[in-house]
Amino acid sequence: MNNYEIQMQLIISGMPASLIIMITKCLLLVSVVLDLTGLVQSFQPLFASDGNSTSHRKITIRAVLRKTAEVCGNIAATEGRDFTLTIDDTLTADRVQESCSVSDNSTSLLSNVPFHISIGNMYFNNANVDLESMLSEEYHFHGEKFQKGRDVITKGVSAVKASVKLENFITGRWILGQVCHTLQDFYSHSNWVELGNTAPYNALIKPYKTLENLAGPNISTCRNCTGDNCDDNILPDVLQQGLLTSGYFNLMSSEKPDGKCSHGGAFDQTSKREPVGGINKDKIWSSHGSLHHEAADLAENATVELLEEIRIAVGDHNFLRLMGLSQSSALCFVIDTTGSMSNDIAEAKRVSFNIIDRKRGTQQEPSAYILVPFNDPGFGPLLMTTDADKFKESINQLTANGGGDIPESSLSGLQLALTAAPALSQIFVFTDAPAKDAALKSTITALIESTKSEVTFMLTHVLTSRSIRTLNQADAQLYRDLAWASGGQAIEVSKSDLALATRVIEDSSSSAMVTVFQVVMNPGKSDKFTFIVDTSLRNITIYITGTSSLLFNLTSATGICQHSNESSGPLASLTLAGNLQRLILNNDHETGLWEISVDSNDTYSVKVTGQSSMNFIYNLVEAHEGLHGDFFLKEGRPLSGGNVTLLVTVVGCDSVNNAEITLHDSSGPADVDGTLQSLGGSDFLVTFNEIPAGNFVVRLKGEDSSSSKSTSSRFQRQVSTHIKTSSISLTAQANSMNIEPGSTVFIPFTVTTTISGVVNETATGTFTVRATNDRSFDSTSPTSVTIGTDSGGTANGTVTLTAPNSAVSGTGVSLMIEAEDADGTDINYVVLRFSIAAEMTDFNGPVCQEVSTSSSCSSSSLCYSSQWQFVVNVTDGVNGTGIERVTVRVGSGTLSTTTVVGPGGENITVASYWASCCAQRVELSVVDNVGNVGVCVGEVRQSTTVAPVTAAKVTTNTISTGGYTLSSTLWVWITVVALPLWK
Repeated sequence: MNNYEIQMQLIISGMPASLIIMITKCLLLVSVVLDLTGLVQSFQPLFASDGNSTSHRKITIRAVLRKTAEVCGNIAATEGRDFTLTIDDTLTADRVQESCSVSDNSTSLLSNVPFHISIGNMYFNNANVDLESMLSEEYHFHGEKFQKGRDVITKGVSAVKASVKLENFITGRWILGQVCHTLQDFYSHSNWVELGNTAPYNALIKPYKTLENLAGPNISTCRNCTGDNCDDNILPDVLQQGLLTSGYFNLMSSEKPDGKCSHGGAFDQTSKREPVGGINKDKIWSSHGSLHHEAADLAENATVELLEEIRIAVGDHNFLRLMGLSQSSALCFVIDTTGSMSNDIAEAKRVSFNIIDRKRGTQQEPSAYILVPFNDPGFGPLLMTTDADKFKESINQLTANGGGDIPESSLSGLQLALTAAPALSQIFVFTDAPAKDAALKSTITALIESTKSEVTFMLTHVLTSRSIRTLNQADAQLYRDLAWASGGQAIEVSKSDLALATRVIEDSSSSAMVTVFQVVMNPGKSDKFTFIVDTSLRNITIYITGTSSLLFNLTSATGICQHSNESSGPLASLTLAGNLQRLILNNDHETGLWEISVDSNDTYSVKVTGQSSMNFIYNLVEAHEGLHGDFFLKEGRPLSGGNVTLLVTVVGCDSVNNAEITLHDSSGPADVDGTLQSLGGSDFLVTFNEIPAGNFVVRLKGEDSSSSKSTSSRFQRQVSTHIKTSSISLTAQANSMNIEPGSTVFIPFTVTTTISGVVNETATGTFTVRATNDRSFDSTSPTSVTIGTDSGGTANGTVTLTAPNSAVSGTGVSLMIEAEDADGTDINYVVLRFSIAAEMTDFNGPVCQEVSTSSSCSSSSLCYSSQWQFVVNVTDGVNGTGIERVTVRVGSGTLSTTTVVGPGGENITVASYWASCCAQRVELSVVDNVGNVGVCVGEVRQSTTVAPVTAAKVTTNTISTGGYTLSSTLWVWITVVALPLWK
């Protein structure tokens, strides 16, 4: 039983809260001990400390790259395009992205950032299983829990498929990572490798298959190791009979069934009881470490098989979207629809339609379209679609009306967009009113930090008949604070000049946009700033926001100057719109170190952007030291006074020389340099022994030393989302990311206070607690928790989240829990993501029954001059969910399908496949409505037939087959009646 399950038992039992807190503190102490000792009973989660073992991260990355490249290659072959990428161990995300990209004969650059982020989502959640479910037998296949472990996998895969069906790719990736962990652990923790198997055990991803040759509960499986040598501790009879077993593991007790194998390792108490020793292959120096690499290879191949199962179920296009293979960001608008917003809505339509029409069908087409309207008092609904016409229709239907009092629900609409949009999205908010829901500021800031999305506000002013609808300084400052925290901008402009300001949206919608430099000076002061222009940058634009009295001077690398009073100078062209000055550098810009000096005593911001395939991403990670120590994804803000570790990946180049990664605090200003540890290629682990006191950003400088470059090029990049420290630590845990409709999940959380990164035993105080979710599901939580003098610096509580009975499988739910101090000056947060997963009743895949295989293929004739046909009946059974689609998995012919109702009332899909005799084999993938997969195989041989189906009812539609079209009624007659009679 894990910590979560114990806490739930205590809560349900009605035990007094004081006693629950005491027991929870003991659990917390155990967890801390586990963290400090690095108790990781699996492949190393992220990084193999010995340099030779293989981690879950590496296994997952390899599998994702292999399957993604394979899918891209198959698509290319179907479309008659070349695909030259070799699928081997040298694959990188950048190479796969480049090879999978379809040229549209444009000169647009590619951004590999979404692909890297998506892969990171999968391997971080994979690793997280070792923290949140470290004591769960089924999540790690401990103690011969094969059926329960298989259930974790198959239920998770079902949730992934349902998520993809609803285009909920973010949640799908998180669940997929968790599933991959359990699947991969099977090969390290069981004796599958010792049994001599060289292929994955595919029954683990097929719920309808029987798990065979399992060692029974009374069968002895191991004997004592000989000293430190455990190579032959599995009993010969077990190996000879091919019996499947796995090791028992327990941290606190040595109890296990007599004669059973143990997991092994210093913290496994069962391994000290006879038979002593273990059988795990987690690392090369584990009990069965000599088989570590064989287990890792099988785990990788099994992960590839699992990805193939998902790929068949969701289709190639959606599979690549699940993997994050996209070259562009989403186009996201949050629009005020109150009465004074007619001009703004019209401008939002104009600029979005212009982007859609220019980019449709190209690599720069937005990966998704998101629209959130808000009014007073309502907001939403959210539209998220890949259909540009659907987005156009929705935004075209917006009208300006109503509004009541002037403040509107702007932050509620923005919150909805932030929780739905992919990470690193560009979000544009149109409004002319203050926020009625300003209390959401801290929640919005937390979401911005969590997603690293940029928010730009288009703030317009207008004189209306009822009042002067304009923003005072306090109202506008709220929007400015949020924009600056995200790295976006607060553009304040008249409605008549809004078209000039929205050019920022068109700039941002370009592919491969990067931030070279950004700074916010608040309070303002005259200062000079430098930034590097490198050879990879195109379309460099500088944005300056501030008062009308602001002056600047831009100086190139060779000393050429341009002043703010020059609208068209030797370096750039300048346009003005409200408080925004937009400089577009000339195409013949010089590379090297540039300088911009700003003269202003008022608050201002400077942002330098451009297009480049070279960028970087980072994630906060947290060290868990010890024998098996590793790093895990850090949720929320880092602790004040402590150190910070980042996992940094540079994308768009093979390797980086002389890399410098710093934390910059513009309020200081102060730069803190990090200590870099290269992880190979362009991955770095960066440690900072101190953290700036205020808001800070991450900056990277280095030299691109890619093999394709003749000389190294010095470059500079910045991730503009601000990071802020907190003296509050907030942790929360749920035992599952899946919620059944109508059920409630309990999420215990713990608040701790720290001083200089150390738990303060005497700290006291009351902390406001907020729990919000983006689906408006019913939720309960304490409004506050108190840390008393006897609480050891901690306080505990529980949040509940209830899914309505109407919740649809695959729906994603984001839950944010916040803890804020009494002064409202310090806050920390944690974000948990769940997926609605209805209980599955259909585990069986579709069934194929061959009707006929006929051909005129002859060895004496040219293959392309003759054809053959394969006809098959496909059913999902009377109690099944029905056939969703039939597609060609292997083959290059023409497929047509029609549906008939059989005499027993079951729906039968009749699939007819024609091909030339040059391709004499076909595999048809058949998917039912819950994602179960079946495969029908046909090949050229002597004509055969089986008994035809007597159709009770025929569904008539039109089916296209290559160059001609037949009605489905005629197809049914041919395939069900005529073909079986043809010999």
